Amino acid sequence: MLLGTEPKQRLRLVQCGTAMLLVLGSVLNMHYLVWAGIAPAVPTAWWTLVLVGGFTVFFIVIRSGRNLRFAEPSLTVPQMVFAILCGAAAYAIAGRGRGGAFPILMVIFMFSMYSLAPITVLRTSFFAVAVFGITMATMAYLKPAVYEPAVEWGHFIMIAIMVPAIAVLAGQLSRLRDRLRRQKKDIATALARIQELATRDELTGLINRRHMLELMEQERQRGVRSGQSFCIAVIDIDDFHEINERHGHAFADQLLRRFANEALNVIRISDLLCRWDGKEFLLMLSNTRASLGRTSVERLRDRIKNLPLEVQGAALHMSFSAGVTEHRAGETVAETVQRAEQALLNAKTGGHNRVVLT
Repeated sequence: MLLGTEPKQRLRLVQCGTAMLLVLGSVLNMHYLVWAGIAPAVPTAWWTLVLVGGFTVFFIVIRSGRNLRFAEPSLTVPQMVFAILCGAAAYAIAGRGRGGAFPILMVIFMFSMYSLAPITVLRTSFFAVAVFGITMATMAYLKPAVYEPAVEWGHFIMIAIMVPAIAVLAGQLSRLRDRLRRQKKDIATALARIQELATRDELTGLINRRHMLELMEQERQRGVRSGQSFCIAVIDIDDFHEINERHGHAFADQLLRRFANEALNVIRISDLLCRWDGKEFLLMLSNTRASLGRTSVERLRDRIKNLPLEVQGAALHMSFSAGVTEHRAGETVAETVQRAEQALLNAKTGGHNRVVLT
């Protein structure tokens, strides 16, 4: 209810809420000065209303999502500018207790390191020095008995040195944060690449043999629970060795990639195709009985048989032989694959370009 569910917006609201807690501390300090008879009550009450109301508006804008319309959705710079102006106003109101306005100014710039670029933090620090400098000069002119010029010069020198220094430190921390963020992104990309290499065949982009074995075992276990069955088809490109020797490895590799792309366009989304071994592929048809499995492979065979291919200006016809089998309850994945490979052997012995069901 308070922070919403979107992660980035929640973080922005947490940061704004933290700023509001800091504001509350400043408000309590100012009202202590009123209680002690140092600060005037009415200006402090108006200052409190403006300060708390302003940060409440920031929180509401972020919570409503209207902040997403701006180039900087966190609204950190507007919050800092508003806090600096309110801090300068507190300095003008507090009189002899004006030293209490300095710590909140330092905290504002430490808070900026979480979302601002270093150059933005430095520019904001110069703005803060200018605002407080003008405030000090004005109050020294209007109330020299309380805001003694010599003391105000000392305060200004302190602000002029400390605020930019803290801004530089915040900028360094911001750069470190960005570097860590980039490193985290690079690590995530590298891990994704490693995962891709571990589960995909580099030539065709299909699932590799090791990963397919894992997926088939998962399908077997799913079948034990649900009672559903699945089919396996081992597919072998006909006359691939002759094509490789006659037209070269590059064309043979292109042929394997072409087969993989065409097959992916034919099979169902729920079916999985992998490069099994060299010129062999393995197709797993989930929740499929034997007859339907053979029909699916025959449809793929017709697609490949009619695929227009050309090499060195001459037409080339590609075909494959396949052995299809349905997984039987109680047998292992290896046993199912072995039966499919035996069916493939029968298909090739029978003259190629055939689908044999066992």
